[in-house]
Amino acid sequence: MINFKQNNLTMLRYTNIAIVASIFCLWLNSYFPNEIQIIIGFSFIFSFGILHGANDLLLIENTSDSKNKNTSKTILLYYLIAVIFGLVLFYLIPVVALLLFILFSAFHFGDQQGFYLNFNVSKYILILYPFTYGIVILFLLFSFHSNEVKVIVNEIIRFKVSTFYINQILMTSGFIFLSISVYFYWKFESFRKKLQIELFLLVVFAILFKTSSLIWGFAIYFIIWHSIPSILDQIKFIYGSTTYSNFIAYCKNAFAYWLASLFGIALLYFLFRDKEIFTALFFSFLAAITFPHVLVILKMMHKKNTKNA
Repeated sequence: MINFKQNNLTMLRYTNIAIVASIFCLWLNSYFPNEIQIIIGFSFIFSFGILHGANDLLLIENTSDSKNKNTSKTILLYYLIAVIFGLVLFYLIPVVALLLFILFSAFHFGDQQGFYLNFNVSKYILILYPFTYGIVILFLLFSFHSNEVKVIVNEIIRFKVSTFYINQILMTSGFIFLSISVYFYWKFESFRKKLQIELFLLVVFAILFKTSSLIWGFAIYFIIWHSIPSILDQIKFIYGSTTYSNFIAYCKNAFAYWLASLFGIALLYFLFRDKEIFTALFFSFLAAITFPHVLVILKMMHKKNTKNA
């Protein structure tokens, strides 16, 4: 049994809303200067962006088979260790940490687009497919804003990345993604409509990234197409339905961890805002909290699809 998240009526309606919201944001792009776009973009990232990962501990509890009273404390300990490990890795081996961040994020983005599949094919193809889709999305953004990306990467790893490599990764991942898509389109009739929608959305993303600044384009995609759909998925998984009261309960439960994340970012800003390493530290912090979050969401989707199989 194949389960696509967007087959759910709520997610289908949200997709239509998201397209309209993206067009509206593109319209706003012509009215706001770049500085205002950066402020608004980061405001969205700090709100819904951070919020969508602030309930990881509750998700772990809901995916865990253990009912031990000490489970919550153990989970919190392991989660903090994972975050600290990410920060230390960025400090000691930034190249490896940045590479892992991109790999984790790519799979996470592709997975959230609804490509967590259970076709009767090799498991390696099922892993490669959402991963390459996520790489295409990320490097579409990077390719259109390669100069800004190169500056940020240089601040993190002290190494200059060529635009040539960014474009080569985009073309290679695009070729692999389209090749697998053609095979799935030919092999599985039930997947055809979903693929048509996603290819159309890739065109939407390309237009969005091309006409927006780096932060504005990323913020629009990250919030409208990733964070909010993820929040809706999480609410349905935890509470059984995506109602307003369940959304409020979700926010209340996530508030303490969301606030702690904001405090950590604010602390970095006040300590290092006048130094060149602030950008590196900022993205290092985001990456550190991304690593465990990706694993948590992957486990949630596995349990969700197992139940629906």
